[in-house]
Amino acid sequence: MSNGSEELAIALATMPRDLLSQRSVQLTLDRICEHAVRLVDGCEHAGILTLHGAGRGRRAETLSVTHELVTRSDQIQVDLGEGPCLDAAQHREQAYRISDMTSTPHWPRYAAKARDLGIGSMMGFLLYTEEDELGALNLYSSRPAAFTEHSELIGWIMASHAAVAFSSARVDSQLHAAVATRQLIGEAIGIVMERYKISEDQAFDVLRTSSQHGNVKLRDVAEQVTTTGEIPGAR
Repeated sequence: MSNGSEELAIALATMPRDLLSQRSVQLTLDRICEHAVRLVDGCEHAGILTLHGAGRGRRAETLSVTHELVTRSDQIQVDLGEGPCLDAAQHREQAYRISDMTSTPHWPRYAAKARDLGIGSMMGFLLYTEEDELGALNLYSSRPAAFTEHSELIGWIMASHAAVAFSSARVDSQLHAAVATRQLIGEAIGIVMERYKISEDQAFDVLRTSSQHGNVKLRDVAEQVTTTGEIPGAR
């Protein structure tokens, strides 16, 4: 194994530990993009685009970028309703590679604007799939034919690890949020119990009624109670 191949193998092996050690979903996403630029031959910039919802109500969101060019490319695709990043996420394409943006027959309106941005070639990988949410890691180069079959292989390996880390970070974040919400509601219940000299169940009913009548999330009601001592809508 050559020195270059050995270094790449070590980098790919250590990358999952680095991704899983990040303290938040956003830091995990940012590190995925940074690793893509560092490890995939030809990659100059990287970004992660996600789709929320379904049908005509579906909206795109750029989650992380290494350069403003990626943000602008994503916005152009959203404005035009066409482009490789949107297709990769929407149609669950495992991978795509555009060798030359000047000669691709697809997405003619986007391709023209992409060339104006200085995009010569692109490559992307599906990061994760859920019922209502899809995302793709997209790689950019200013040079045509910058991405080879080897680049695609390394990108696919990297994206596979990244998808696991992304999913893990999301689950961890959701668990932390659930615990924090539970603690907040518990604190609010204690305040209501003390103020009105009622039982725990009765205090929870007070918060729930306030949430329903005001069409406000229970967590937001609890936060107002713990912050201000006031119960929204209470007489």
